[in-house]
Amino acid sequence: MASPLEVRNIHKQFPLKDGGVHDVLVDVNFTAEAGEFVSLIGPSGCGKTTMLRIVHGLETPTRGEIICNSVKVEKPDHRRGLVFQHFNLFPWRTVLDNIGYGLEVRGDDKKSRIDRARVMIELVGLEGFGNHYPHEISGGMQQRVGIARALALDPEVLLMDEPFGALDAITRERLQRDISSILERQPKTTLFVTHNMDEAIYFSDRILVFGTRPGRIIEEVKVPLARPRQADTIRASREFTEIREHLWILLSKEMQREDA
Repeated sequence: MASPLEVRNIHKQFPLKDGGVHDVLVDVNFTAEAGEFVSLIGPSGCGKTTMLRIVHGLETPTRGEIICNSVKVEKPDHRRGLVFQHFNLFPWRTVLDNIGYGLEVRGDDKKSRIDRARVMIELVGLEGFGNHYPHEISGGMQQRVGIARALALDPEVLLMDEPFGALDAITRERLQRDISSILERQPKTTLFVTHNMDEAIYFSDRILVFGTRPGRIIEEVKVPLARPRQADTIRASREFTEIREHLWILLSKEMQREDA
């Protein structure tokens, strides 16, 4: 049986002003299985976000293809939900209407949109805030809206681009735990971009370590930690420490290579 997500021989180039090209990604290949959480980690500028945008359909690869449940990805659609780092909420829409936006674009009727959005509001812990506007709620709550908006479509693949990166440390920690709990209850095949090693280990079944410029996978690191995971217990474990040290060595070597 085919994997829900297959990334095949992806190569991405961007044109330069002098007529040349810049290789952003080179020969990237991986799969993600049903319900699996896969993180992409690597130095800044190594093409992680570009890879995520290609999987979603927002970017077109120079070579290669993305297959989502046996269908080639050619443009964005509701089968892949994307959570951005910077919320990207419509300021003139309420929480309820922001969550229902993707359903509206898909063509769902108003009643089903509202019913689904209300279910998502409860799922992400925003009961009582459905009629609030983005400026009336905190950054952490705004990110919950973004996550609820993506999950409302019941996507086959959930894509998350540093969704906690714009948050303060305390809010980030709380939201990490809450999202982990949500995904335990409603597992999704998830592709997650982060710079944070601890975050990658805490969430992931596998971590794909990207090398720097041009981006490519230099190693796949498995995370054989039992689920459900309690953050404090996991981070105090020997296994967590060993995986983190290994990631640190890999990423440090890449940064040294770039500096050279």
